[in-house]
Amino acid sequence: MKYVLSLFLFAFILSAGGRADAQTCGGTYTVRPGDSLSVIADRLYKNAGMWSVIHRDNIAAIGQSPNSISVGMRLNLTCIDGLPVGLEGGREVAAVDTSVVTPVTVQPGTAAVRNRINLLTGGDYAPFTDKDWHNGGLITDIVDQAMRKADPSQGFAIHWVNDWGSHFDPLLSNALLDMGFPWYLPDCNLTPDIMRCRDFLASESMFETLMLVFANKANPIRFDSDEDIIGKTICRPVGFLTFDLDGEGRRWILDDKVKLVTPQTVADCFRMVAEGEADFLSLSEFIGRAAMKDLGYEDRITVLPRPLSIVGIHVFVHKTHPQAQELLDLINTGLRGIREDGLYQTIVEDHMTRIWANL
Repeated sequence: MKYVLSLFLFAFILSAGGRADAQTCGGTYTVRPGDSLSVIADRLYKNAGMWSVIHRDNIAAIGQSPNSISVGMRLNLTCIDGLPVGLEGGREVAAVDTSVVTPVTVQPGTAAVRNRINLLTGGDYAPFTDKDWHNGGLITDIVDQAMRKADPSQGFAIHWVNDWGSHFDPLLSNALLDMGFPWYLPDCNLTPDIMRCRDFLASESMFETLMLVFANKANPIRFDSDEDIIGKTICRPVGFLTFDLDGEGRRWILDDKVKLVTPQTVADCFRMVAEGEADFLSLSEFIGRAAMKDLGYEDRITVLPRPLSIVGIHVFVHKTHPQAQELLDLINTGLRGIREDGLYQTIVEDHMTRIWANL
């Protein structure tokens, strides 16, 4: 049997205080004079902080800077927790009951698993991959449904190995498992010799995440352009990606344009920024916002209204795998399939509602 997640991603049910009549949710919004992404988010999502949702959903139109919207621009807005309502192109939905969670149940392995396509991930990386999160997390859900859509004749299985350091080598490099996720892809034109570029092939992006800028609320830095960051001290915990600091022509680390400090934990970075030991820290929007809340730094740290970078999350296969390109084509075909039939958007909306309910 295939690795089983819930047959249905979520149930559309009315919450206890929900509306009895169905309303349209999500859809297309046309930018008005005086709008900004935070203004739109505050008015339509009732939460100005959700500007990043609108930005991420409309990266192709808006670009890197969230300030690059113009009157008349049409923005696609994702339905999250029943909002926004009444927009053109919305669809009838009821609120997602975030108390209903389907954790992953790992099926016992058998010798037959060797004949399947075996995908590799790990836990403790919520909201993207974690066995205790709904359907194993956002990326696990997307990958699982993409593989179901591709429907390989030999079947597939998803395996959980929490030792992330073993994923690239030896598990994928020796084809002990076939594909792995969720991994960020650096700018391979800039750094072709980095292991992820040199040794691996990457799928199309499963999801784009924003790397947000968290600064001292009492003395926030200015970030209107990349030039504003020159000479600043950036904090990223040890082991976290840093290649985006050199991408897009920045070369901040390669040319010593900034100082990078790498303490052991996310909490260390927040403390350093709060105490003025670093100018800012940059983390993915969900990990950063959740940590800021959990650590009690909401009164001392602010999120700047421009992301540092936009990073795609991919499935990787080692170039030496005898079916490397075939496997990549399979997952890409499945991903395109769930995008075309609307299932991809349903998955994202389901998880975004759950994620924002905890932020």
